[in-house]
Amino acid sequence: MATWRRVRIAPEWLFRYEKPWARADVLAGLTAAAVVIPKALAYATIAGLPVQVGLYTACVPMLIYAFIGSSRPLSVSTTTTLAILAANALGLIVPSGDPAMLAAANATLTLLVGAMLVAAALLRLGFVANFISEPVLVGFKAGVAIVIVVDQLPKLFGIHFTKGSFFHNVGSFVAGLPHASASTVALAFLTLAALVLLERFTPRAPAPLLVVAAAIIAVAAFGLRAHGVETVGAVPAGLPSWTAPDLSLARKLWPDALGIALMSFTESIAAARAFSRNDEPMPDANRELLATGLANAGGALFGAMVAGGGTSQTAVNRQAGARTQLAGIVTAIIALAVMLMFAPLMALMPHATLAAVVVFYSVGLFSPAEFRAILKVRGTEFVWALTACAGVVLLGTLEGILVAIVVSLFALAHQASNPPVYALRRIPGTNVFRRASSRHPDDEAFPGLLLLRPEGRIFFANAQRVAEQIRPLVRESDARIVVLDLSRVFDVEYTALKMLIEAEQRFSANGMALWLAGLNPGVLATVRRSPLAATLGEARMFYNLEHVALKYQELVARGDALVSRR
Repeated sequence: MATWRRVRIAPEWLFRYEKPWARADVLAGLTAAAVVIPKALAYATIAGLPVQVGLYTACVPMLIYAFIGSSRPLSVSTTTTLAILAANALGLIVPSGDPAMLAAANATLTLLVGAMLVAAALLRLGFVANFISEPVLVGFKAGVAIVIVVDQLPKLFGIHFTKGSFFHNVGSFVAGLPHASASTVALAFLTLAALVLLERFTPRAPAPLLVVAAAIIAVAAFGLRAHGVETVGAVPAGLPSWTAPDLSLARKLWPDALGIALMSFTESIAAARAFSRNDEPMPDANRELLATGLANAGGALFGAMVAGGGTSQTAVNRQAGARTQLAGIVTAIIALAVMLMFAPLMALMPHATLAAVVVFYSVGLFSPAEFRAILKVRGTEFVWALTACAGVVLLGTLEGILVAIVVSLFALAHQASNPPVYALRRIPGTNVFRRASSRHPDDEAFPGLLLLRPEGRIFFANAQRVAEQIRPLVRESDARIVVLDLSRVFDVEYTALKMLIEAEQRFSANGMALWLAGLNPGVLATVRRSPLAATLGEARMFYNLEHVALKYQELVARGDALVSRR
């Protein structure tokens, strides 16, 4: 219930609003609307929904989030990823595309997404966002970009075919190229060229709005529909009507809704954190779950599609000067004005132009630079990114999410089950110990003393692996005393303690000794509660490696038998 208690009747930013922010918020909201509205219309077509659904999504969820969300600049409508996931789910449920059935299925899917996010907020599951690693998310987004571009190619070229798997769609597109509409291709590529030039030379200009307006004017002025250019068609004017979900579809839609909910939250919290300023409250993950959940649930009842925070539109909102969620309210009001006054103009909007807008902004999801950066740092994680990308392309978007989650969890399990263990030496003239390496041949070793440092938590899943790494180091060293420096170990579980007890018994049987050093208070308390403490006694547990070195040198000076070779 703590999550609910933090929701006030008025939002947090309103209590602390400063008058000078108003002009910046209004201008940012107007600028963001110029980007959000054309993209929302395009994303509705990706999902196979009527274009006016994009307007509803740019209005209702945006308003609800503004009064509940914790991120001041986050712009909440829909995104390319969510649109393609919705298309996958709705296409399976309503393959015929019947408008009434599609509206009910969309309302059900969006309501399920909202309910799942709200439930996750009540269960305080905000930490789940941290379970998808960045390389896997990079790969997933790249896969989504590829799927979206292939999905939009028919609209760019004026080609029609029955859609299927990724390779089927590619093959059908290539086969249909001889039947492409020259006028449609010309308009699509002029749109893309205009977007590139506007972004390159006037990055602050509302590029999507300008190209959409120009395309509408061109259709009306030159009669492009008579030359094969397909347009959106009639767009109903007026406020969105109440849309009742069909709960009988919930059983079929819940797996897709779960994947969409995960991606909505992941994208939203990532964008919220990325564009948060130092002088603003940090976005709260559980509050974001609640806000996006209610935004989806509310939007579902008024014809909106699945919603979430978009990175590109949030970037525009922030760069345009947004200080609070008032900017989002302004954007929603502009969307409402378009519904009421400018809907007839939407009928002339070419599908090719919308597809070009989608492709232009979707390509940014595929970032070769990010892949190169991952490869430069860690080849293994580069493979994870490629796996996630291939999962989306070859298996589908929902299955790609599952692949991404499985790969992330596998990566986590792999890292947790393989903690490093390495031998240490001392830098001459200091009390600093570092990993033994041929690059530092002058580092000091202590004959008969082996210093080992494991890192990370030692528990049942990796205790055996730690033991396997220690054994060869002990065999190669001919040491009489083995010291485990546990300063980098934050927790030791029962299985690991049992392993240490068994190791001490083997060492003792071979005339060797086990010492421990650098135990943090938690690990020390755990050791003292086990039989190992009685075996070692305080004499064989040390504050740090420097104390170990001093004790060892005392034993050597006394000629103690423990450090003498047999």
